[in-house]
Parts: sequence; structure tokens; C-alpha cells
Amino acid sequence: MNILIFGATSAIADATAMRHASAGNRFVLVARNEARLAALCRRLMESGADSTEPILADLAVLTDSGNPAKYDEWVEQAFAHLQSIDLVLICHGTLPDQESCETDFEAALEALDSNGLSAIALLTALAPKMMAQGRGTIAVITSVAGDRGRRSNYVYGSAKAMVSAYLQGLRGKLHSAGVHLIDIRPGLVDSPMTAHLRKGPLFAAPDRVAAGIVHAVARKRHTTYTPAWWRPILWIVKLIPNTIFKRLKF
Repeated sequence: MNILIFGATSAIADATAMRHASAGNRFVLVARNEARLAALCRRLMESGADSTEPILADLAVLTDSGNPAKYDEWVEQAFAHLQSIDLVLICHGTLPDQESCETDFEAALEALDSNGLSAIALLTALAPKMMAQGRGTIAVITSVAGDRGRRSNYVYGSAKAMVSAYLQGLRGKLHSAGVHLIDIRPGLVDSPMTAHLRKGPLFAAPDRVAAGIVHAVARKRHTTYTPAWWRPILWIVKLIPNTIFKRLKF
């Protein structure tokens, strides 16, 4: 299988890639940390991957590096290396400081960029190539935070909700061309992104989330919660009336 991963050095993407390594798969891995990207390539090859091709890239749309993001170019590089792509995983983002985002629009815009706009930019570049190919699966990491805006993280949740709504519309367009699109909604994950948070029973290891991703791809799900216990939790959360919900502090 030919696999393209954006945000490849994130904990979830890393674990998902390693679950595919032993099958002799070929990878193009896109991330911004050169050392971690090189280390992941080595581990995949040591675990049985057929080939790995790293692409060093900052996926933010509003990059402050002085080099504008080149989504079409990165997608072209991936297709040039793999010729065809069976699975694309979009798995990058940040966990912003909600209080900073509430008072500083630049911080809010950065959060919307890294967690929302950049994923849509990637999908805009990917969709025509995948449709022309006429097959394959795109899996996009969103979040349970996008299911309902909570006062503790509504900026982050808004970005993820934007991506989920975009995926709903894009799914129909891709389906007519034979391409499958999956909205992956993890809950709390014990990863570097949440290192500053106190861990509780709802936190899951990245590998458990990766197992859910592999299962969703194999079963051609449309929207999947991982771990699965988040589906009933969010079902309850979405049923709470606004008169009560606006008073909750979670």
C-alpha cells in the first residue's frame, strides 16, 4: 500500500504509520521537524517498510517563516514518488491556549490556521489528484471538540467543526469519483500536545487511537470516534439543552 501522511511526526500519525510498517508499505511522510522525521523514517524501514520519502514542510497557511506553504507542490512530490496513493492521513494540529485566543485575535487566527485552514488547504490540493486517480482513501483527524462548542476550548473546537463540515460536503464529491473520505474524531490523547494537562481515565494512548484509524479505514467508515466510548459521550453532550449547557464549565 502507498501511504501519504501529513503531520507524520505527531503521536497519532507516528503510531498509525508504525502499524502499517510491517506490511512492506511505501510512505511519503510530511512534517516540519527534520530530526523526528528522519527518526520515523528509520524506524519504519527497520520495521519492514518498503520505502520512505520525507518532505520537510510547515503546513500552516499563514506561515511566518517567510516561505509560503506549497500544498500543490507537496502533493505533486508525493505522487511523483509513489505514482499512486492508497491512503492519505492528515494528522497535524496544535492545542491552543483558549484564554489567549479569547483576547488576542492573532492567537485565535493561528489556532484556526493550524487546526482548520491548513487541513482545508491540503484537501483542496489533494482532491483533484485523488479524483483523477479514481480510488483511494483520505482520513482526516478532526476532534470530538468539534461536535459542540464548549467554553473551555471553543476556538480549537470551532476549527475542528469547520473541517468536519467541509468533509461532509467533500465526501459526496469524492464518492462520485471512487474516493473514500473519513472523519476521524479522537478524544483526549496522552501525547506531547496534552503533556501539560492532568491525565484522567478518558485519556487514550496514541496507539489505541491508531488502532481505531486502521479499523475505520478497513471498514470504510464515514465518521468514527476513537476510542469508541466517545460516541455515546458526545451523543449525550449534544442532547444537553442550551439553557443548561451555557452554565457548564467543562
